[in-house]
Amino acid sequence: MNKKMPIIAICYDFDKTLTPDDMQAQGFIQSVENDVEEFWKKSNSLAKENNMDQNLAYMFQMSDESTGRLWITKKSLEEYGEKIKYFPGVDTWFKRMNVYGEKKGVVIEHYVISSGLKEMIDGTSIANEFKRIYACSFYYGPKGNALWPAQSVNYTNKTQYLFRIEKGTLDVYDQRVNDHFQSSEIRIPFSNMVYIGDSDTDVPCMKVVDEYGGYSIGVYDPDINDKSKVLKIYKDGRIKLFAPAIYEKNSELEKMVKAIIDKIAASDPVNKFYQKCQKEAMDDSRTEEQIQQDILISKLEESDSFARTHSIIKECVKYDNWTKDRVTRLCIIAQQNSQISHNNSVF
Repeated sequence: MNKKMPIIAICYDFDKTLTPDDMQAQGFIQSVENDVEEFWKKSNSLAKENNMDQNLAYMFQMSDESTGRLWITKKSLEEYGEKIKYFPGVDTWFKRMNVYGEKKGVVIEHYVISSGLKEMIDGTSIANEFKRIYACSFYYGPKGNALWPAQSVNYTNKTQYLFRIEKGTLDVYDQRVNDHFQSSEIRIPFSNMVYIGDSDTDVPCMKVVDEYGGYSIGVYDPDINDKSKVLKIYKDGRIKLFAPAIYEKNSELEKMVKAIIDKIAASDPVNKFYQKCQKEAMDDSRTEEQIQQDILISKLEESDSFARTHSIIKECVKYDNWTKDRVTRLCIIAQQNSQISHNNSVF
């Protein structure tokens, strides 16, 4: 990969964004509880009654329901992940976006930021398409069975992963995510990010991406065609774009994302000039006196009248300390400007 090529990060929620249903409801819940709706009812009640994080509640519910029936292991969850179904075109979407980005002179990276289970996503056929998968996960004991939650990714702490992507501090234990980075150190600016999600749980990420100059897209199930969620978050000002979750070639969503890629690719040269100027300004180590001296030198170079020239010279003599480089510039101006005689020289 050419390191000079700009990078665009496309970030996805998973459940009901890339797949039509919750991943747990595509095999796992059926193996421990006959009724999917009942499982979520128990889990949500557990969270409410115990002032508990909803993700921790469903992870506990998975463990509790599976006791005496099956062991939760990485392998078993990955096997459930293999059964997950996608929205139309998802299986070929990533390669198509990568190829299109390459044609436009940009690198496309894909990320998942989900409240679902990482181990299940790891088992999907598209897992290798992602630079990173940020999702809930279990801690596994020496016998391989799930003992405790290792990570919980809820709708509010999802935003930290956007900042990890921005700064390139991708590992969840990397504390540098809290450090201040200069713009020249940023790996992927928010203006080069796209976030695709489906509901209120994605709002914090959508809001952050939009406010920092990126692009948030709401998607909805094309079979059900219920736009109520995306229309709500659109009217609330959380997104500016929405489309059916159809990832097929020439779909509305594909055209939308390609247009964003086009825009980012076209604006990158301007952004590079902006960063260069910003870096130069940040690196300016001149004192206030030296800045004023440079302004006076510039005015002398541009002076087109005797009165103006000698007015500037009067300002110059107020300063006692001049660097050698600035003295040299003044001497060159004196030689080139007939309005300045050596008798009126500053030094």
